[in-house]
Amino acid sequence: MDEASPTAKALLALELIQDNPGISGDRLGLRLGVSDRAARRYVGTLRDAGIPIESTPGRYGGYRVGRGFRLPPLMFSTAEALGLMMAALEGQHSASDTNDPAGRAIGKILRVLPTSVAAPAEAIRKLIPAPPDTGTNPDPEITAVLVQSCVDHHRVRLGYQLGDRETRTMYVDPWAVAVRHGRWYLLGWSHTKDARRVLRVDRVVAVDPQPETFVPPDDLDPIRTIEEHLAEGWKYPVEIVIDAPIATVGQWIARNLGRLEAIDEHHTRLIGSTEEPEWYARRITSIDAPFHIIGPEELAKAVRTLGERLTQSSAPQLSAGPS
Repeated sequence: MDEASPTAKALLALELIQDNPGISGDRLGLRLGVSDRAARRYVGTLRDAGIPIESTPGRYGGYRVGRGFRLPPLMFSTAEALGLMMAALEGQHSASDTNDPAGRAIGKILRVLPTSVAAPAEAIRKLIPAPPDTGTNPDPEITAVLVQSCVDHHRVRLGYQLGDRETRTMYVDPWAVAVRHGRWYLLGWSHTKDARRVLRVDRVVAVDPQPETFVPPDDLDPIRTIEEHLAEGWKYPVEIVIDAPIATVGQWIARNLGRLEAIDEHHTRLIGSTEEPEWYARRITSIDAPFHIIGPEELAKAVRTLGERLTQSSAPQLSAGPS
């Protein structure tokens, strides 16, 4: 920290105050690697630049940035810039494409960063191949309208693409937008179907907020609801009865395996579906209680095969030498 210029230290002081409202002068100096007196000088430098740094005197006093202040320049460490680039490339194949909104935004960020910080991030952008385009990236403007409608609790009229050519008009109360497994989903109540629905945001081709408002469910858990939905509708419907209470079973079962129903105080039903019984069989080995597969037979067979393989693997090996 000693080699940093006074300007750099003043900007770092601002970042520390923004991230830690009420930080004391002693702690600020410690984080900057300077005395508390020097820390006060950097605070004075920020005030001279027109930045409203407020201070509260006394034993428990400290510094904070005045309300309404926003710092235009971006300040990232090298690690933060690299982490941002890696996350963007992982989630957005287009982050390396300067003609795409995500790519243009990344470019703007890199241009305002110091060369020492921007250069490694730009190298990753150019040299690391991005994941293949799955065609599931939603339109940013549509996504923004959906998110704002969730916040404002306004019903929306959607143009929702069902196939290559068919588009359906839907009226939906948008409860939440969430990202799961690299895809964006809209959770809400469809007035068109009079039912709860999970819709893919990348299939929304038009959105128009309506004057009608709504109240979302009090006990809404968007992630749990979406994952339970994603566990349904596959080729093989699954039903398993587990000899344990639902609260205990919930600690063993991943949400994407299905939804849990309490049969009684001591038994729980797991309802789900799968395309791959072998994969599902491996996942339910986490159940630490007796369970009974009601269906499908393909899953029961996969569990038997897995059990036989594990039994064979645990059997003692006979010596190949002479008796």
